Amino acid sequence: MHRTSFHRHISSLPELVAELIGEINDNCRQLFKSSFSRRINHIFITGCGDSYHAAVSARLGFMKWTGLNCQVLSAMEFARYQAAYLSAPASMTNVVVGVSASGQVSRTIEALELASQAQATTVAITGDLSSPLAQVAEYVLPVPTSLLEGDDPSIVVPGARSFVASLLALYLTALAIGTANDHLSSSQDESLRHKLKDLADTMDKTIARNELLASRVAQDWLDAECLVFCGAGPNYGSALFSAAKVLEASGEPAVAQEMEEWAHLEYFSATSNTPTFLIGGFEHDQFRAQEIATAAKAIGRRLAIITPINSKLAHSEVKDFIFPLIGEIDEAYSPLLATLPTMLFSASRALTMNEPYFRAFAGGRNVQGGGGISRIRTSRRIRKLII
Repeated sequence: MHRTSFHRHISSLPELVAELIGEINDNCRQLFKSSFSRRINHIFITGCGDSYHAAVSARLGFMKWTGLNCQVLSAMEFARYQAAYLSAPASMTNVVVGVSASGQVSRTIEALELASQAQATTVAITGDLSSPLAQVAEYVLPVPTSLLEGDDPSIVVPGARSFVASLLALYLTALAIGTANDHLSSSQDESLRHKLKDLADTMDKTIARNELLASRVAQDWLDAECLVFCGAGPNYGSALFSAAKVLEASGEPAVAQEMEEWAHLEYFSATSNTPTFLIGGFEHDQFRAQEIATAAKAIGRRLAIITPINSKLAHSEVKDFIFPLIGEIDEAYSPLLATLPTMLFSASRALTMNEPYFRAFAGGRNVQGGGGISRIRTSRRIRKLII
């Protein structure tokens, strides 16, 4: 099997987790000390693109491990429609976490600037300590993501390493806050960090188990006009990220839908054989996921199920393909595994179609300013809260 740059990046993810977990954990413990964490009342996480998808994926962990309310909003939504309405902090603190690997994204910078105006405490999670995002944040959590040796600098590869690094930083942030504010005991914290560390090996096994299958599905479903990715809770984030990788890698129409909303909307699509990836079979969604799988096959959908290898959903007869996730998996951590088969599928899809990543920034697109005409990094920022 021919392996592309994207395949290489996916295969590097287990090693990346093993390399980064200690350093990021140390940075989190230094930043989120008891004096800070005990004052936190409400957590907002914001970002764009993969950073936003990582935030959606991490929200369950924040709710479980910190004991605090956590909201995730896209940077546009937070900056223009939420920031002005944050409650006054009094003795407690609203914390706004802005996630951007580059630290250059205009909307996320704007979100932290306006959060500061609303008297929130701002934290930047970024790989560039000299970036504009780091400069506007009150606190910075550095997330190092080195280039992969052997990469061709002329090829922009769909984000995999930056997504996993951001997700890892968010998990460890939640654990650090939860330990510092005494929501987690030291033994619980140690157990959860140990499980996270063990995921490096589990990720490696999941990649090995699914790579050839992903290539086969990419070829078998070559006639698809649209691809649908479906998940709930943290794996709604996985679905969003998975659809993004298809768009970036092969350029095909791809959409993400929340599991329950699929039953209310996509269920009625007139195109009966739309390939649908169902990410489920975890603690909170297992029964609904089985119902959705049954409904999808009953109306003619081509169905691939991404699920823990020992789940009830893995033994379902209503599917075309099963992408098994190896090992015992805490649902809050599951996006680290659930996105692996879909990334492999996206990489194989682009290879099969001989389609360049990001359309080679042609057709009016370019990489100038991080997106060219789309002005991802050069968009004009508003400077005052909109009420």
